Parts: sequence; C-alpha cells; structure tokens
Amino acid sequence: MSENNKKNYTIRAMEESDYPGLKALWMTIHGFGIRSIDDSEEGVVRFLRRNPGQSVVAVNEGGEIIGGILCGNDGRRGCLYHVCVREDYRRHGIGKSMVVHCMNALKEEKINKVSLIAFSVNDIGNAFWNTIGWTRREDLNYYDFVLNEENITTFNK
Repeated sequence: MSENNKKNYTIRAMEESDYPGLKALWMTIHGFGIRSIDDSEEGVVRFLRRNPGQSVVAVNEGGEIIGGILCGNDGRRGCLYHVCVREDYRRHGIGKSMVVHCMNALKEEKINKVSLIAFSVNDIGNAFWNTIGWTRREDLNYYDFVLNEENITTFNK
C-alpha cells in the first residue's frame, strides 16, 4: 500500500448490514477460526444488538471492510473478539485505532477492564497486543465448556 493510501480509511461503529463484508474479510485471514453458529449472520446480529455501538469496523474509500472487532461486555468486563485487519492494510495504525474505539465505547458503559483471547500460535496477533501495551496473563488457566456441539469452529487455510 502506498504512503498516501494508509490514511484512506474510516473507523466507525459496526452495523448489522456490515456482516457480508465482515465475513468476506474473515475468509481472507489465514488461520482465522470461524464458528458455525456464533459467527453466522444471525449470531453476529444477536451480539451487536446485545452490545450496541461497541463493535467497530474500518472501511476503505471504496467501501470495503478492511478491519473489524466484535466488542461486548457482561456489565463487569469487556471482551474483544475476532480482531483483524486485512493483510495489505496492516502496520498503519488501523488495528490500534479500532481497539481505542472499542475501549472508549466500553468506558462509556462504565467497564473498567477488557480482555481478549489470542491463540498461542498467532504470532502476528500476539506481537500486536504486546506492542500496544496489553499484558499477557500467566496467572490463570482458561477453560471452556461446550453447550452446543453444533457450533463447530473451522479454520481458514
């Protein structure tokens, strides 16, 4: 991307109508995990309605979604999901700008702490979080209990 193009994007709150572009972006990200139910259009719309104004997209001049974060909270802690920027737009501050947008939305909701999960094999993502000042926790274990076996995760190749 040329020097001039790096500023040609807009950060804004995610809308329900952004789903097709968001999913198209997800499909371009190597190693990205997509859940069959949670990441379906119905699942994402449900998430957006539960957490209005907290999720974010980055959109280029052509109207393409080039970045996105699903952001929500449980009333106590915020969480970021599916943080991604299209490969040819990375390293220009888009990811950080989206994170700041989400953190400000959470502050407006009186949320004082935010967390996220990054796969240990996600070298690019882990480097990003370390670079912008997030702390990797070594003092806890993360556990899952699957309530719906039909919610299958597939990973892009």
